[in-house]
Amino acid sequence: MPARSFPGAARQSRLRMLTGMTEAHAIDPEDRKIIVLARSARARNGVAEGAAVRDETGRTYVAATVGLPSLELSALRTAVAMAVASGATSLEAGAVVTEAEALADADLAAVADLGGTTPVLLAGPDGTVRTTLTAG
Repeated sequence: MPARSFPGAARQSRLRMLTGMTEAHAIDPEDRKIIVLARSARARNGVAEGAAVRDETGRTYVAATVGLPSLELSALRTAVAMAVASGATSLEAGAVVTEAEALADADLAAVADLGGTTPVLLAGPDGTVRTTLTAG
């Protein structure tokens, strides 16, 4: 008898493939969402970093590295600027997808400017979380 497939199981498998997560490394679904969004921004724009932040109301802001002759911003600083420009007063979490092993102090400072201690997930290009940093 052939094995049955279940839509929920296939969806979970696709989700693990997209985020690079396994059951042993499960993270909060809202944090997983910002990792997926950051990863897609990076891939869509073909840049070094993708980032996403979630504000105090649950809204998310997604950005990629900006590299213009007259303006250079990391993806995280761009996402923070987008949140502030939209009226956010604090951040619940952030995520950065990059090949880099660490974030610049200025990136964490931008997150910390919105107050509190905000977790920032640092993930590789495959979406696997390498570490969680604290801004603030």
